Amino acid sequence: MNVDTIIANARAATGLEDLGDPSQLEGLPILVKASNEEARLSERGAAMWEQSITNNLINRMKVVDYAKKHPELLERPIEKPTFVFGLPRTGTTLTINLLSADPARRCYRRFESLNSVPPPGPDYKSDERYINEVARGEMALKYMPHIAAIHWEDADSPSEDQFSMAQSFCSQVYDSQVHIPSYREWFFQADYKPAFRFQKQILQVLQEKVGGKWTLKNPWHPLFLNDLTTVFPDAELVMTHRDPVEVVGSACSLLKAVRPMYSDSMDPGEIAECLLQTFDQMIARSNAYREKHGEDAIFDIQYAAQLKDPIGTQRALYERFGTPFTPEAQAGMEAMMAFNPKGKHGKHEYTLEEFGLSAKWVRNHFKEYTDRFSIPVKDAD
Repeated sequence: MNVDTIIANARAATGLEDLGDPSQLEGLPILVKASNEEARLSERGAAMWEQSITNNLINRMKVVDYAKKHPELLERPIEKPTFVFGLPRTGTTLTINLLSADPARRCYRRFESLNSVPPPGPDYKSDERYINEVARGEMALKYMPHIAAIHWEDADSPSEDQFSMAQSFCSQVYDSQVHIPSYREWFFQADYKPAFRFQKQILQVLQEKVGGKWTLKNPWHPLFLNDLTTVFPDAELVMTHRDPVEVVGSACSLLKAVRPMYSDSMDPGEIAECLLQTFDQMIARSNAYREKHGEDAIFDIQYAAQLKDPIGTQRALYERFGTPFTPEAQAGMEAMMAFNPKGKHGKHEYTLEEFGLSAKWVRNHFKEYTDRFSIPVKDAD
């Protein structure tokens, strides 16, 4: 892979030249170098990986161009956006799906995440992008049902806003999909504000025809909460928590399912190392943010409590941020729960041992975290 070739291909595909703010592209050569030297990409995987990077650049250029042609959109505020985050597999998806069922909210939907312009209107189900994403999902269910059982998004489900950050090449999604430890090292130390500024630009463009209270999800945001709240100073922060024994095993299993798409050399030990390093950083940085801004700077949700009483948990979240919990919001959430029962796309099975870990080790490693947040845990025997 070559950075110049990727840029040339994106320009050829779009007929556009402007890549946007150069400060938002620092990660691109770092990502490409790590991919070439560390990822052990298969021939097919390398082609897919390069196309994925190119597609991110293509959408970025289209958003930049659309914003230049409609500069008034960049004057429209993003008011009190809600950001849901937490260690992956802690219920961030359930939380964002519940919130997105409130008709007063606006989420970053899967079908528009990598094909964002022109901004879709309210009648999006006739939009070719939505129709194509539905078809892609049907293919995924047919040929990759094991991944669907772990994590599933409908075409108009709220997607993770790390896919918007990926268009600035500063996103943990890359480190999840392939083995690129040098990119991870850079990512941990990166200035994330440029990526958040471009995310804000995407949101300002997307809300042209469909407004509402922006409600976003990205498990990895604890890594950069200070940068997030610099760009979105009135953001409402929500963090989910779950027994780390379940979190680590489930997250490792997801990466184990995804990485073989790009590489024939998948090492479970590398997956465990990658995620444990990242989780430790996420916990330390979210704790530091609380110490700086106060414990109530982040609203906490326990996975077990939300499973037991999803409506009550959401009611408490709304009360915390002074948002009216309307009958329409409750009805939407109840309908969402009825339509999406747990295990709808199959049962997710995994063990810690396949990644060289044990429940006892994980329990001890995360003891300070579970104690601090009184997270219900199972016996580690």
